[in-house]
Amino acid sequence: MRPDRRSLLLSSSILGLGALAAARAAEQPLTKVRLAILGTRIRGRDLLRLFTQLPEVEIAAIAEPDDNLVPAILKHLPEKHTRQPVVVRDMRRVFAMKEVDAVVVATPDHWHALASIWALQAGKHVYCEKPLSHNLVEGRRLVEAAAKYPKQIVQVGTQRRSSAALAEAAAYVQSGKLGKVPFARAWIAGNRKSIGKKKDGPVPAGVDYDLWTGPAPLRPFNPNRFHYEWHWHWDYGTGELGNNGIHALDVVRWLLQLEAPRQISSAGGNYFYDDDRQTPDTQTVTYDFDGCTVVWEHRLWAKTGNRNQSFGIELVGEKGTLVSDGSRWFLELGEKREVQATPYDLPHARNFIAAIRGVAKPNTSFVEAHKSTSLCHLGNIAQRVGRTLHWDAKTETIRGDAEANALLSRTYRKGFELPKL
Repeated sequence: MRPDRRSLLLSSSILGLGALAAARAAEQPLTKVRLAILGTRIRGRDLLRLFTQLPEVEIAAIAEPDDNLVPAILKHLPEKHTRQPVVVRDMRRVFAMKEVDAVVVATPDHWHALASIWALQAGKHVYCEKPLSHNLVEGRRLVEAAAKYPKQIVQVGTQRRSSAALAEAAAYVQSGKLGKVPFARAWIAGNRKSIGKKKDGPVPAGVDYDLWTGPAPLRPFNPNRFHYEWHWHWDYGTGELGNNGIHALDVVRWLLQLEAPRQISSAGGNYFYDDDRQTPDTQTVTYDFDGCTVVWEHRLWAKTGNRNQSFGIELVGEKGTLVSDGSRWFLELGEKREVQATPYDLPHARNFIAAIRGVAKPNTSFVEAHKSTSLCHLGNIAQRVGRTLHWDAKTETIRGDAEANALLSRTYRKGFELPKL
């Protein structure tokens, strides 16, 4: 999109507004945290319902380039919510609003980094849905942005980090009670339907498709590259690995205190469905860390996964095996123990708001989320180039592989370039 003069003025005013917001926050603690929701489909709607359960939260604004989605999300505002949110198509208008304290980034993946950085530059706190980034370089840029704007609170939608049950599992493993853990596995079975094959067509009425596309290449409109189905195209999404693999791999990293893998390989493809998707419906990724191998598996067509669980992880240690469905956990082949599930969605939202009000620290950070999200990006790159990657964590580059390194970032459309920090 070629930004008009108003859009350029809005963008150029971001830094000044950031200073204004910081000054206001320093004067007195927030009694109400006023949120803007960016993106209103599944996660945007869910997060609006989640945050409005907290009495100290107001929804001040909504940014959505598809007018057709707005009435549905407004219906999810609770009756006690007396404020009528300002509704705009262009999120840059939200960043210029003094009455917005924080933004919830619930856009497609290809918008996550740019929206979050613009928000931080404008002095807003940021809750960004998973995966943190669309590509690995964006993740690094987000880590740099969080460091540059330390007064802003950042939180990522890897909400299992706010699970008391999984915190207990982490303490159990890190105490050494499983002994050495040389192997871990994580999986999901999606039981998703085929998306079929669809032809390009006209942009639906009420949709600003240029804004929806943002930093991605502007292609002809196709419903199989639009709402939700964008997940399965490399221009916009990160496949099932970035969609749900991020949750499981983040828990594995947390429990085992893993940093970065040495090498990554992937096998799979679109073996089940014959449709328009680019990302694999069947994939197995192997990550070799120092002293531990982690395997990710997804089969989007399968009715169930390992252990008859649609989603799960298992840590195979010398003293037993810890198994979790991402909520509760239990031990087998050793000490028998089972810990029931505890909530994590509402505690995660509550943690973000408490951090903004200065009474808690965020349970996730861009630093930790970047490490976990990088596993998804590297698994996808290994799949796309069809060979094992040798990862240099210090330089965040792939050794001796120019083709694979080119996939660490992307080309951005004019007007939507990733800011340099």
